[in-house]
Amino acid sequence: MREIRKNVPYALFLAPAIIIYTIITFIPVVWTFFYSFTNFNGLSEYEFVGLNNYIQAFTTKNVVQSFRNTLLYAVAVPVSVTVLAIPLAVILSGKMKSRNLQRAIFFFPSVISSLFIGYIWNFILSASKYGLVNSILTGLGMEKLLLLSDPDSAMLLLILVTVWCNLGWHASIYIANIQTISPEFYEAAEVDGASAFDKFRYITFPMLAPAMTTSVMLLLTGSLKAFDMPFALTSGGPGYATTMITQTIITEGIGANRVGFASAMAFIFLFTIAVVSTIQTKFMTKREDNLR
Repeated sequence: MREIRKNVPYALFLAPAIIIYTIITFIPVVWTFFYSFTNFNGLSEYEFVGLNNYIQAFTTKNVVQSFRNTLLYAVAVPVSVTVLAIPLAVILSGKMKSRNLQRAIFFFPSVISSLFIGYIWNFILSASKYGLVNSILTGLGMEKLLLLSDPDSAMLLLILVTVWCNLGWHASIYIANIQTISPEFYEAAEVDGASAFDKFRYITFPMLAPAMTTSVMLLLTGSLKAFDMPFALTSGGPGYATTMITQTIITEGIGANRVGFASAMAFIFLFTIAVVSTIQTKFMTKREDNLR
């Protein structure tokens, strides 16, 4: 009874959060799983169809394409941002007089809404003559570029814009970690005659493991569930070249009134995120354990 009385204040403190989480997250997930086995259209009665929705999800061409696009995007963005953010963080952690201004410049794009940035870059990269890039090219007497109208370049540009948008924020995460590294490590390395690259390789990079775990996790989960940036920049086009699974779920569930089918896709997507996130976290935390 004493133990129960001790835990009552903690239970009361956690109760509101648990109730809100249950109503907003847990119950919808359970209903999504239930509807995934039905032909529910969101309006009328429904019938159970077994695994039919799941079979369709793996055999429908546009759904498979959207899954493929999402996985490509979810790999390219975290890798690109990490490769660029770590050297940028090292540079911005130097003793330059303008380092605070440079940090602010790189951090600024992450403050603006991704949806707003997507529409801005859509105007800049539009394949029409009214796009900023093509307006400049045609004004110089050159032929306009397809850019967002070409399937290959559209995905590449989507990744580049996303990287540009997230680079400063994740560089800030690494800068915060770099500032916690004791200067004594670098002083000892200098005594041993280590070069700048050796210091980065044997001191800075290994000790960035905690920041890398956090950064990659945020980038990975954010890229897997991305909707606003791809939708604003390319609207999923041309064709299905940049359509993400989140857009397909919304299109099928709301636009086509196929709630059962969309629920099956959503649950497959949820399972994919859970598996990928677990593997990534387990792999990254091993690097942190090596520091101890």
